[in-house]
Amino acid sequence: MTDRIPVQALVLTAGLGSRLRPLSDVRAKPAVPVAGEPLVRRVLRWLAGQGVRDALLNLHHRPETITRVVGHGGSLGLHVRYAWEPRLLGSAGGPRAMLPLLGPGSTFIVNGDTLTDMSLEGLAAEHTQSGAQVTLAVVDNPDPSRYGGVAVGDDGWVREFLPPGHQAPSKHFVGVQLVEPSVFDPLTFGEPASMIGGLYSDLLTTKPHSIRAHRISDQFLDIGTPTDYLKTSLMLAPDGGLAAMAGPGSCIDPSARLVRTAIWDRVIIEAKCELVDCVVTDGVQIPAGSQFNQQVLVSKPETLALLASPLAGRPTSATEGTTKT
Repeated sequence: MTDRIPVQALVLTAGLGSRLRPLSDVRAKPAVPVAGEPLVRRVLRWLAGQGVRDALLNLHHRPETITRVVGHGGSLGLHVRYAWEPRLLGSAGGPRAMLPLLGPGSTFIVNGDTLTDMSLEGLAAEHTQSGAQVTLAVVDNPDPSRYGGVAVGDDGWVREFLPPGHQAPSKHFVGVQLVEPSVFDPLTFGEPASMIGGLYSDLLTTKPHSIRAHRISDQFLDIGTPTDYLKTSLMLAPDGGLAAMAGPGSCIDPSARLVRTAIWDRVIIEAKCELVDCVVTDGVQIPAGSQFNQQVLVSKPETLALLASPLAGRPTSATEGTTKT
């Protein structure tokens, strides 16, 4: 397959993950564990499985949490390098600074928080056949009130980008694209710039048939908010449930009751605790007899405090059940 698709990818992992707070205060968003495996490792494993051999990740927020779980990428089947962003350069400025570190030719650009099982080969084939400068993987927009939209003509070319709250029929960009590096030439190296509402919107004005939409029906999972994160983790958990996926160094007392709850690393849950619809982050110790419902639990070692933040909404679905330890 490697002779049919590009073998290099930029993986965007520098963002602050603001909507995911307070989880992203503990780890960079791509490093949060989803059903026991850091999100960025899932992304890189998926890329490697389709023939990508060289991945470049940009770093800014909590970079050590990403490099610690990825390393050089050898365990995932590809070579990983890193590019440091002293200040955030945005969705277009980041790639502009990273592209010179890769070889020539078209390049996959993948959001570091994208979970999908789509085919890169299909994306590359449409990109080549259409002669597009940018090809975006899109699905039907699941919630136009929440997500911006991609307006696509019957001919498959992107017409415009729509803000959240629009009412027009649209697609939703899933964070996977194939790009010709020359698209970024108009940008100033090292200066912040955005794709949507910036570089790509300008490109549509000057070259209407330059951005292609590649429609997919494959799985696409969102972890934008803590509630989204827990719902996706539950969907991907094995039959043993999330408690069986507790992170390294965690210890859960046999008398504790956990229901739809994610446990990160080095967590201690003492006797007769009850947690329902919770996320327990790294290093948290929960005293015996504690009860939490729909909470994100964060440790503050400098003050010896345990902070609980509400988890808005109940992340259950027909496939989710109760897990006890």
